Amino acid sequence: MKRRLILALLLASAAGALWYSAHHKSGSHVGPEAVLNAMAGVQREISRLPAGVVRLSDEEEARIGAEMARNYSGRYGGGAENAAIEKYVTDIGRNIGARAHRKFNYRIYYIPSDGFINAFALPGGHIFIGKGLLHLMKTEDELAAVLGHEVEHVDHYHCNERVALEARLRHLPLSGLVALPMELFQAGYSKEQELEADRDGTALSVMAGYSPQGAVHLFEAFDRLYKRVENNPGSPAEELSQVALGTLAGYFRSHPLARERIDQIQGLIVSQKWPQPEEKILKLKF
Repeated sequence: MKRRLILALLLASAAGALWYSAHHKSGSHVGPEAVLNAMAGVQREISRLPAGVVRLSDEEEARIGAEMARNYSGRYGGGAENAAIEKYVTDIGRNIGARAHRKFNYRIYYIPSDGFINAFALPGGHIFIGKGLLHLMKTEDELAAVLGHEVEHVDHYHCNERVALEARLRHLPLSGLVALPMELFQAGYSKEQELEADRDGTALSVMAGYSPQGAVHLFEAFDRLYKRVENNPGSPAEELSQVALGTLAGYFRSHPLARERIDQIQGLIVSQKWPQPEEKILKLKF
């Protein structure tokens, strides 16, 4: 009876969040960035719910995540160059993932789009990373920090709980979860979950031999982008397209401010006495 009551409250709260999203007016125009903006608000509310009561088993998570990854990865072109990039980032991701508590066969997928300035994780250890985000990086340490962050969304059951809750909310069988939109996983989690992924993801990268300064430098790049998004430049000569800037607005809505993320990592560098080896140059050519 108690579990049923908790579940009823869970579903009622989530339904309220969905109703708010449906009736909340936004000035964003229709497009992929508008979808991400809308989902960011709703999913962040859902992430605050005690979704652990409806977790998938490890076996279900691995199977569903693999099906989702096949579905999403089929949308992007292959080619020898992309295969080399995927191998490079996968090797680093598996090195990071080997330090996580939950032992999945981590696989990293490359999205060859300059406008995709993001990374996201699927259940079961499947991580997607965009060309636009890689363009912001200069070192492997920055890449390790991003991959560690996404690994921890898997390691801490954030992806698992989101999928399980969506199955309940949408009345989907587990076999129907492969149709969930990709934006659902780009939209971010609660502030506490994002900061948790920052902390533990950076710790994983440090255990793998990378400098925690990689995370600091990446968040500094995010801070510069955030200021550009806030200023909303309209010149067609800008390095980033308006679609990319709009999509980033959704990202910044669903993640803690870069300054807070930098302060957290710098505090951990001191309190945990993390080593700071020389950063490794990013070995990627586009």
